[in-house]
Amino acid sequence: MGQQFTNAQGEQTEIDVAELQEWYKKFVVECPSGTLFMHEFKQFFGVQDNREAAEYVENMFRAFDKNGDNTIDFLEYVAALNLVLRGKLEHKLRWTFKVYDKDGNGCIDKPELLEIVESIYKLKKVCRSEVEERTPLLTPEEVVDRIFQLVDENGDGQLSLDEFIDGARKDKWVMKMLQMDVNPGGWITEQRRKSALF
Repeated sequence: MGQQFTNAQGEQTEIDVAELQEWYKKFVVECPSGTLFMHEFKQFFGVQDNREAAEYVENMFRAFDKNGDNTIDFLEYVAALNLVLRGKLEHKLRWTFKVYDKDGNGCIDKPELLEIVESIYKLKKVCRSEVEERTPLLTPEEVVDRIFQLVDENGDGQLSLDEFIDGARKDKWVMKMLQMDVNPGGWITEQRRKSALF
């Protein structure tokens, strides 16, 4: 028997009680105050000394901080874990859109997307293998231009949520670039092995 929980999209989902209790134990060990602060979140991802990566992680934090109080409480923590570990593709894309839409105006423009792509490129550079390093990459500017060419259906220079989701669903390259292989679920799964928090 599980615990009913309303996810970020307002849907009822069931989480196993034992799993929820385990998450809570780990959460209170790592965050005895009952809240996770931005600096702790950055520390978790190991980005304190990398400005671009830190900005990306700050955007992730804000997307998880549903009530905007600059902390992640246990319910927001559970919602975040549920999304990245079990969420449907559309929900993950909606969350990714929210992270990319830095000014919160409901559209992603080229400068916003370029800033994210540059941050992710810098994040990924640390993790690339020698084989990957020899493989030529598109520049961040080329990635952004190609995404807009493929996804900006009305040509207004901004990606709406619908264009973002439709573009990702229709084109595997766009999906890969929009997710940039920086899957928060992958990060969290990796960090679960290293940290008491997860």
